[in-house]
Amino acid sequence: MKKNEGSLDRALRVVAGVALIGLAASGNIGAWGYIGVVPLLTGALGYCPLYTILGFNTCPLERE
Repeated sequence: MKKNEGSLDRALRVVAGVALIGLAASGNIGAWGYIGVVPLLTGALGYCPLYTILGFNTCPLERE
């Protein structure tokens, strides 16, 4: 798995994931908020499978 997310992309994903999980845990939004696990994990790993399928790469160090 090559990294395909840049640092800004990763940071935004982690923030969005934590926010969604926090809102779901506090009961402000429904259980669907736990979908925030997906951006949280992809941001933490630096790899997005959908980016691979679509041919995107926001990581400047891993460009081919």
